[in-house]
Amino acid sequence: MNKFSSGFTLVEVFISMAIFVAVMVAVGTFLVDIYSNNRTISGSFQTAQDAQVILKTMLTELRQASTAANGAYPIAAAGTSSITFFSNIDSDAQIEEVTYGFTGSTLYRAVIQPTGSPLTYNSANQSTSSILTDVRNSSLTPVFQYYDQNYTGTSSPLSLPVNIPAVRLIKINLSLDVLVNQAPAVRTYTTEVSLRNLKTNL
Repeated sequence: MNKFSSGFTLVEVFISMAIFVAVMVAVGTFLVDIYSNNRTISGSFQTAQDAQVILKTMLTELRQASTAANGAYPIAAAGTSSITFFSNIDSDAQIEEVTYGFTGSTLYRAVIQPTGSPLTYNSANQSTSSILTDVRNSSLTPVFQYYDQNYTGTSSPLSLPVNIPAVRLIKINLSLDVLVNQAPAVRTYTTEVSLRNLKTNL
């Protein structure tokens, strides 16, 4: 009479464990991928929203650039990675000095309120804040580009050093990448602003 033992053999146990481990690894990898993709999408969406808000603010402040409280020209300095101008950014009685600059991967904003009599802009009163990170602009995609009154939409920007009195329109480019070397790739957000108080034919 043949006798059959019940239960699993040692080999069957090992095979079952191997299958279980393989399934768990696959499920774990799948969950990690989902989390990573969700994090990337969420980060990209938030960065895009931040960029749009910041570009709108920059556009508004630059559009109303005007003569400084001390009589200085509306634009004090114009470079590819920074710009300094005068504008009433808080709707008070004073014209502030505003600088937007790009350093490392961060876009910052510096504001100086005029003080004294006569009014002057003292750097000791400067308030600086970082307003956007993950900025990836390069020399091929400058943050700021400047155009004169002959700008047609396809014209080349003014050469450096910029002839500031000739500036009538400024193009702002923000190239952003939340996760370096990972999808999605760098995205560039662009806006153009004509200077209302210097406007001629633009």
